[in-house]
Amino acid sequence: MEKLLTIFIFLSFSTSSLYSQNKTIKGRLIDDDLETLPYVSILINDTVKVGKTDLNGFFHIDIPISVEKITFSTVGIEPATIKLADKCNEVEVVMMLSSTYDFITLKRIDKLRMKRFKKVSELHKRAFEKGIFKTDKSCYIQEFMPYYKRK
Repeated sequence: MEKLLTIFIFLSFSTSSLYSQNKTIKGRLIDDDLETLPYVSILINDTVKVGKTDLNGFFHIDIPISVEKITFSTVGIEPATIKLADKCNEVEVVMMLSSTYDFITLKRIDKLRMKRFKKVSELHKRAFEKGIFKTDKSCYIQEFMPYYKRK
């Protein structure tokens, strides 16, 4: 009877590990002034909140393996959507501060935002040099989300 119980317990634990297909992502968020971003919401599938950063901008989340995109969102900062690489488990993201633009077209706004967005990789390297980030290159692709789209 004990052998049967032991075998049952062993099989139940081994099969449960097969169904828990999650990966752990950890990292840090800063803004384009190289300041930490506390309490930023972390979303998958654009709606499911999986966590938020701590007071120093660090986070540690578990997400399903099938998830490829993560969105970071908070007040006063433009949302950042990243597409993860296969072996990416350390994510360090530079987010752009949100700006107010008056009396110009959306197309012109996107041009100005794109100019700032192109400097994000340079800011990532500068954060690495100052010891804020652990890596000098990101293992993900950050997407620019324009306000104006041509149809």
